[in-house]
Amino acid sequence: MVFGKYINKYYFKHFFALLLGVIALVAVDFFQLKVPEFYNYIVTGLNDGFVEVGGELLKFDLDFLLDKICAPMILTIVVIAFGRFLWRICMFGTAIKVETDLRERMFDHCKDLSQQYYQVNKVGNMMSLFTNDLSQINECFGDGTLMLVDAVALTGMAVYKMSKLDPMLTVLAFIPMFLLFAVGAFVGKYMTKKWEERQEKFSQLSDFTQENFSGIAVIKAFVKEFKELWAFKKLNKENENINIEFTKISTLLQISVTFFVQSVVCVILGYGGYLVFRGDFKVGELIEFYGYFTSIIWPIMALSMLIDMTSRGKASLKRISELLDAKPDVKDSVSVEQVDHIRGDIEFKNLSFKYPDGDYDVLENVSFKINAGENVGIIGKTGSGKTTIVDLILRVYNVPENSLFIDGKDVNTIPIKTLRDFCAYVPQDNFLFSDTIENNIAFSRDTSSSEEVVRAAKLSDVHENISEFPAKYATILGERGVTVSGGQKQRISIARALMKEASILILDDSVSAVDTKTEKVIIDNLRENRRGRTTILIAHRISTVEKMDKIIFVDDGKIVAVGAHDTLVETCPDYKLMVELQKLEEERGE
Repeated sequence: MVFGKYINKYYFKHFFALLLGVIALVAVDFFQLKVPEFYNYIVTGLNDGFVEVGGELLKFDLDFLLDKICAPMILTIVVIAFGRFLWRICMFGTAIKVETDLRERMFDHCKDLSQQYYQVNKVGNMMSLFTNDLSQINECFGDGTLMLVDAVALTGMAVYKMSKLDPMLTVLAFIPMFLLFAVGAFVGKYMTKKWEERQEKFSQLSDFTQENFSGIAVIKAFVKEFKELWAFKKLNKENENINIEFTKISTLLQISVTFFVQSVVCVILGYGGYLVFRGDFKVGELIEFYGYFTSIIWPIMALSMLIDMTSRGKASLKRISELLDAKPDVKDSVSVEQVDHIRGDIEFKNLSFKYPDGDYDVLENVSFKINAGENVGIIGKTGSGKTTIVDLILRVYNVPENSLFIDGKDVNTIPIKTLRDFCAYVPQDNFLFSDTIENNIAFSRDTSSSEEVVRAAKLSDVHENISEFPAKYATILGERGVTVSGGQKQRISIARALMKEASILILDDSVSAVDTKTEKVIIDNLRENRRGRTTILIAHRISTVEKMDKIIFVDDGKIVAVGAHDTLVETCPDYKLMVELQKLEEERGE
């Protein structure tokens, strides 16, 4: 069993199911201990011809066999069979429910965590939490409860029956058991530490494997297969070594259990045989005593397994608790107010911002205004802060108070969910799911028709490409959309954003992989079909934004100039230089 603040409530939630399982298990143990009595009856009856039952001496004959042995044995078998079925359903079924509920809780919590959390915690580590660690919790909750109850109930009843037969032999038999418990307690702490190290190494191996499969095209392009293989072999060897260390200590514990159990067998046969020789013990009673002990060998073995399992369960629960204890960095403030609609007015007022783990401001005194319904371009060199500006609009990070306003309201007073409900976003890293093209485009809407999907695809100028695929819109995309080209991937992502028909549309360098002709078609379609709604387009090419209502020129985290293309050419030397350089590149065919 395993206990902790995120697991204890399940013992109360499933109390009656667990109680029924415990009752069934105790009943099985009770009837199981009837079997050694039957052995005693048979051996004693064969030797003496009479058997003492409940203080009454009965003749050992066919009637005795049928009434006192066969009939009770049949009842015992039926109860044991039904009881084992029942406790398996109750305990193991409950463990599966706990694992399922905990997995849902973890997933629900993960979706609320901020972007910063995923920048620190890699995918491989997260997946190991949802697989290995949760599986370990399942095992501890189900098998652990079984082992603990079985060990206590069966051992307690067996020791009681053994002590009634001979107290001294019982004491001598359990001296090695106390030594075993002491060894188990010491080894358990060491095993917990080693299991934590094992899970960490497994997470590192998972991270490396996931990144390599995701970046296999880059690895092949640079012919680095051999280098990555050696790096994988090193991590795999470290994972192997820590598993071997854990297996060694686990095996040592199992060997210790076997040693102590066999020691008890020697004590029972040696001292018990001496008692029979002296006439203080009957052969049938010795066999009954030995039968009781053999029935608790499993619980004793289970105790060592329980120590091993609990050690792993504690380590896994600790890792899961760290995830569930993680707090979202970006969340609604106490001053939020419900908003029914967002028009799309956006205003930055002297906003300065640095990343949570940053040492300097990436945006400095940023001020500009976007009116609802405007088409606005944001342009500047790589790393100038363009993406950070739109990330703040979407509340990816916490925004300083009274520095960013949506429809005249401080963005911190608008619920994050409401804000994002009225925004559509196409990020630089266009992510597509391993699903049909139609489902990828329709992802931004809860309900949509095929006609609406086709319309969005036409607006993003990708309909003709999709129509060329054999399965058309039913084409299944590979992981992260690897089965389509970069330009097609961008345009499918744009179509997905357009399906939302949001008040604010943000495209972060989302036409960089298409030719200028396709780019013009997309921008013209945006201008025509998004009239009255705000569109923000981040780009590196002047041709992408030159026809926008307004262009915001960003450099080194500062707003250099704001205005129409012709105005900026006349009034902003840096912008004019960028225009001239890009024209020169086009003339050279670069």
